Amino acid sequence: QVQLVESGGGSVQSGGSLRLSCVASGYTDNMGLGWFRQAPGKEREGIAAIDSDGRTGYTGSVQGRFTISRDNAKNTLYLQMNSLKPGDTAMYYCAADRRRMTIVRALGLPPTYWGQGTQVSVSS
Repeated sequence: QVQLVESGGGSVQSGGSLRLSCVASGYTDNMGLGWFRQAPGKEREGIAAIDSDGRTGYTGSVQGRFTISRDNAKNTLYLQMNSLKPGDTAMYYCAADRRRMTIVRALGLPPTYWGQGTQVSVSS
């Protein structure tokens, strides 16, 4: 069983930065990890993924602005978000899966484990 706890959300102005963190309980070194988000009235979307071998994948709208990374020694997943836009406003969720998260995200499959989410609000 894996439990995920996100932190780091908040309110920023357009162009600002935030770094989200997700601490995992349980062994996740060999798991795929990812960040998903859901804006009001929209479906949840996978925005960034990182596999156990370090391979990463991003959705087009965040490519070049967001960076996903993991620190297995700390059981922590990160999402560095730069050049934030009002369209990035959403609840952000951390996820884990024994499959390659880059594939899970790309195919729109639901990951196995989810965190409770952290809110990000970007004002213009």
